[in-house]
Amino acid sequence: MLSKPTWSVRSLLPSSTDAPIAPTVTSKQLHHLLRLSALPKPETIEDEEKMLQTLESQLHFVREIQSVDTKGVEPLRSIRDETREAEKEIEINMEDLKEAFAREEKVGRMGRVRRRKDLPVDTKGAEDWDVLGHATRRVGRYFVVESGKER
Repeated sequence: MLSKPTWSVRSLLPSSTDAPIAPTVTSKQLHHLLRLSALPKPETIEDEEKMLQTLESQLHFVREIQSVDTKGVEPLRSIRDETREAEKEIEINMEDLKEAFAREEKVGRMGRVRRRKDLPVDTKGAEDWDVLGHATRRVGRYFVVESGKER
């Protein structure tokens, strides 16, 4: 279904061959927006015209997005898969936790849960690299950082 795109962002932007439309943002409005945004005013007229052209292009893009018919489309609540299958896939149940519970034991009078230390921890390659491999100076298990101060 979605193997080929049906549209592109470029289709939402004004084409360079289109005749320029009368600007909807005036120079005075641009200066006001720049002041509100705490941005510097353009140094030259060419910079100002380029800013106005960019702003017009962005406004055209917004108008094109707003013109899309969204009747019958549910609003997006979050950017994740919210289908029933996806919810079932990320669901955690007791069967999934059995392995984690097997690595724990209760210790002490209050029965505090602690991870068993006699079992190896699978770090999945996270701790296979040599932390001090690129250190120019070391003292035991530590690397030495030279300060800028002279002794």
